Amino acid sequence: MQPLAERMRPKSLEGYIGQQHLVGQNAVLRQSVLNNQLPSFILWGPPGVGKTTLAIVIANQLNRQFYALSAINSGVKDIRDVIEKAENLCAFGAASPILFIDEIHRFSKAQQDALLGAVEKGVVVLIGATTENPSLR
Repeated sequence: MQPLAERMRPKSLEGYIGQQHLVGQNAVLRQSVLNNQLPSFILWGPPGVGKTTLAIVIANQLNRQFYALSAINSGVKDIRDVIEKAENLCAFGAASPILFIDEIHRFSKAQQDALLGAVEKGVVVLIGATTENPSLR
């Protein structure tokens, strides 16, 4: 049986509580999702505010394949594996999958370089989550 927190996780933007500046009526992220024009972006905030949940909700809402990695325990090989899977999906006409990377601020230069081409070409849509202020990096 799944933990309670996992069972209670919202499945749609309507069930997502908080972050109204992003997902409220006419908010930029909600409009991107509704128009199926999702850019890559980074979610920044303290632990427990729903960054991971929001990424999962977006993937569910768009019916996109969702891959999740943690920068703490993922290496270049893991990134390349996800990119290869994404390229195979796109070859069959599927929309670009979402690659969620938790603790993205911990990525090394090599990990960033392995990811850059796929994000630039739209092979994956990157959603990064961090507790560190990205403007200070």
